[in-house]
Amino acid sequence: MIPLSWYLILSAALFSLGLFGVLARKNAVAILLGIELMLNAVNVNLVAFWRYGNLTSIAGQVFAIIVFAVSAAEVAVGLALVISVYRRRKTIVADEIDMLKW
Repeated sequence: MIPLSWYLILSAALFSLGLFGVLARKNAVAILLGIELMLNAVNVNLVAFWRYGNLTSIAGQVFAIIVFAVSAAEVAVGLALVISVYRRRKTIVADEIDMLKW
């Protein structure tokens, strides 16, 4: 059986890669991909703690499914916004998207 610490290390690595992607990238699609990596790291944590905790409850799996649903909604809304901004501004560089500024 794989120890819990391995899952936590994998989750920390995924979350770190996602955070780096969000903070270092200027492309809006790459930022969305970084957010997706961070949400997948949360899912790994939820399922790992469920597996090593109380096996009679399915709370970890239910929370993971909820995070998947939120992730899918975030991708749909985020990509719709990116497409809308691209049609208006002809760019998806996050530094150049300043429609809310005066």
